[in-house]
Amino acid sequence: MKIKLTTVTLLITGLVAFAQQDAQFSMNMFNRLAVNPAYAGMNKALCGTLLYRQQWTAFPGAPKTGLLSVDFGEVLYGGVGLTIDQDQLGFDKTLKAKLAYSFHLPLGPGSLGIGLDAGMIQKALTGNFIAPDGTTTANPGNDQAIPWSGTSAVTYDVGLGLYYTTNRLYVGLSSLHLPQQELKKAAASYDFNYKVARHYYVMAGYTFQLGNQFDLTPSVLAKSDASATQLDLNLIAKWNKMIFAGFSYRLSDAMVGIVGLEKSFTPKLTAKFGYSYDITTSGIKNHSNGSHEIMLGFCYKIKGDTKSSSHMNVRFL
Repeated sequence: MKIKLTTVTLLITGLVAFAQQDAQFSMNMFNRLAVNPAYAGMNKALCGTLLYRQQWTAFPGAPKTGLLSVDFGEVLYGGVGLTIDQDQLGFDKTLKAKLAYSFHLPLGPGSLGIGLDAGMIQKALTGNFIAPDGTTTANPGNDQAIPWSGTSAVTYDVGLGLYYTTNRLYVGLSSLHLPQQELKKAAASYDFNYKVARHYYVMAGYTFQLGNQFDLTPSVLAKSDASATQLDLNLIAKWNKMIFAGFSYRLSDAMVGIVGLEKSFTPKLTAKFGYSYDITTSGIKNHSNGSHEIMLGFCYKIKGDTKSSSHMNVRFL
């Protein structure tokens, strides 16, 4: 059992080493700030999103990811934002925190955001893992090259993005981890060395109004680290601007069902809740019961909607 757990954990770590390193979310349409700093403040409100994802349920050492993002618009000629996320895969943990600024430029019927984010990345290996020979942190073996007590390293991070939006359309292009930093930690018996790959993101979506009560929004998110590329195709239907449901397909990986509720408590405050479930279509489906994801969000408009008014003057009838 211990050897099986070790094999699974090493497999997951290998997936991280040779695939995209950024955390993955199925409800990506509610998580634009994390992958594009130019999105900050585009809602012209104070908005927050909390996401938690448990991937590959029943798979030992499976990924667990939590993310918090907050952004605020109509400040400093644009918007500002904060994103914090932690991704854990077995004994491998990654913590990222970054601040974003987006300069908003009126362009045609919409607004163009030009964004920059900067922050830190911490990579850590915890000591609570099992080696192939069955030795553990509590009962370490003779291999001194293994960091039984755990180890970690920290470096800085920078990203750039462009984001254009109108009342119905949005298009975004961004690149994260531009410096491609290396996280290093040297010790007497081992060297910890992890290279952060540069990532590229393209996103787009359009909302169709179907009558007075239904909206339909197809969207796409493409992500690549120049060695592997992944594509998410999404379709969200919303009834009465309150209940939404949809479907997403991640090529060669999973089919996703999405449901949620959005409610306006006041003319300024709106909150939403979402849940998604992944049905794995890759080879891992023989070992996993799927993936769960929960989303909580809110938006508070600092300024109310501008209302136009007219008055009649008896002198001009």
